[in-house]
Parts: sequence; structure tokens; C-alpha cells
Amino acid sequence: MAEPKREEEKIFSYDTGEPVSDAASKLGDDPAAGTEQGEESPLAAECAKLRAEKQDLLQTLVRRQADFENFRKRIERDRHEEGRRGVERLIMDLIPVLDGFDRALQAHDDPAYEEYRKGMMLIRKQLFDALARHGLERIDAAGKIFDPRFHQAIERTESNEYPDGFIEHVFQDGYMFHGRVLRPAIVRVVVHSGEGASSEVFAN
Repeated sequence: MAEPKREEEKIFSYDTGEPVSDAASKLGDDPAAGTEQGEESPLAAECAKLRAEKQDLLQTLVRRQADFENFRKRIERDRHEEGRRGVERLIMDLIPVLDGFDRALQAHDDPAYEEYRKGMMLIRKQLFDALARHGLERIDAAGKIFDPRFHQAIERTESNEYPDGFIEHVFQDGYMFHGRVLRPAIVRVVVHSGEGASSEVFAN
């Protein structure tokens, strides 16, 4: 005798009481889970792309900041140098004034001129001090040994009284500006006997 057909087992939802399909009731067959797994990879790729772009922007910003800082320092240095060159040009124009004072102070030995000479010396000192505050220095040549970096010899005289190359007389003071020679001192140099004719002018 044939067995009666068994009704197909059905799974009912506890929430609704309605049947749930076999496919949906199997473990791991949740459609939402499949959707999440499918979207996870593009999202991670987008995050990685954004992180890379952020890193590139940060590196670019650091480079731009460094370039700007170098540019700012270069502009400040150029501005400082330009200002110094302007002062240098002014000082070069005023050095002949110092020369004029020196010649005037050396020209008169008359005692009646002494008070006038003191006033000239004071004015000359005030002028030099004002220029010295901006970096002018006088080259102290008298009594030194000749150095072509700071002195220009236009005469030499034979003598064994002083060392060879001794600066015996300064015709015109030399000046430096912030360590750079603006004008060498014009001098007469001692040479030992037999090494040159007296008062011979050096070839420059």
C-alpha cells in the first residue's frame, strides 16, 4: 500500500508567522551580506586613494613652505645688501671730504691757527664717527709692514733702519667698509740697501 505524500516541511518566521524560503533560511545566504562584501572592496580602494592624495598634498605643502622660507630669506638678504651698497656709495662720496679735512689740518703750523685747527679736527672727527657707525674703518698703515691687500706703494726708499717692507710714510689714508677694502692706503715703503733705487715709483 502506497504511503501518503508527506507535506513539504516549511519554516515559519517567528516574527510574522509567514513561511520563509529555504534559500533565505540557509546559513550564509543573506542577500544583505553579499551586498556588503561586494561593496567593501571599492570603498577600501577609495579610502586608500584619498589617503595617498592627502599624503601628496602634505608633501607639496611642506615643499612650498620650505621654498617660501628660502625665498623670504633671500629677499631679506638682497634687501640688506642693497641697503649696504647704498651706504657704501654715500661713504665713497664722503671720503674725499675727510681727505680735505686732513689736508687742511696739515697745511698750517701757525700758532694763531691753533684754535681754528681744533674746530676743524672736531668737525672731522664727527664726520668720521658718523661714517664709522655705518661700518667705515680707517686702514692703520703707518709703521706697518706693506701688505698689497690693504696698501698701495707709490714710492720706496732705501734704509736699513727699518725692516724691509716697512711703511715709512702714508700719503693718503685707506678705508674699509664691513671688512672690504674701499680704497687702499697710499704709502712709501722702505727697502733694504741694494734692493732698489731711493724714491723709485712702483709700477702698478
